[in-house]
Amino acid sequence: MSRILVTGSADGLGRAAADSLLSAGHDVVVHARNRERAAGLEALVDRGAHMVVGDFAERDAVRRIAAELNDAEPLDAVIHNAGVWSGPAVMPVNIIAPYLLTALLRGPRRLVYLSSSSHFGGHPALDGVQWRGESAGSYSDSKLFVTTLAAAVARLRPGVLSNAVDPGWVPTRMGGPGAPDDLELGHRTQEWLASSDEPEALTTGGYWHHRQRQQPHPAVNDQTFQDHLLQTLTEETDAAL
Repeated sequence: MSRILVTGSADGLGRAAADSLLSAGHDVVVHARNRERAAGLEALVDRGAHMVVGDFAERDAVRRIAAELNDAEPLDAVIHNAGVWSGPAVMPVNIIAPYLLTALLRGPRRLVYLSSSSHFGGHPALDGVQWRGESAGSYSDSKLFVTTLAAAVARLRPGVLSNAVDPGWVPTRMGGPGAPDDLELGHRTQEWLASSDEPEALTTGGYWHHRQRQQPHPAVNDQTFQDHLLQTLTEETDAAL
């Protein structure tokens, strides 16, 4: 049994992953943005899940959640699932929050970051990025950055299994009802990477889609870009890996 945090688990892929991991006997920590959305997780809490609440668009909330989790039983894995599609919260939620949790949480030996095929349309340029959400952010850029973060962590933390997952365009609240990909397959790879002892799941630095390792955007494995991104995020958040 592993203790696994699934961020953004009030609905969609995060909810499906948390439900499945809980059914498999794991100790699951679910996360909701606010108390209203947390009410929808009561069924999972009644089955034994623990819960943290905080808006990932707010850095102080992310820091508070990290401190709360560090005071509890250590985590074995984190699935960085929380994400937004558009608006000023894109950069704070999609890259600043997972970076802060990666820097601040003690103990997790497996980290899974939710990417997207949209990351191929991202630009490996950091000048002018609105990290604090002063204006709407680019979803594609945010997914390129978080996929690069996953690869950088794999390089710099050899004792940690760090991977990125493209779940596909699935019919969640974010993806919309007409999304063409399989909702069930959309959450299985991140669960597998977070908990399985199969040899392939014990690898690091991968970009995965439906349990198949694929080649990401060339910038993802560019060490110069990785280092530039990490330096920028460290300066922006005052938190270093």
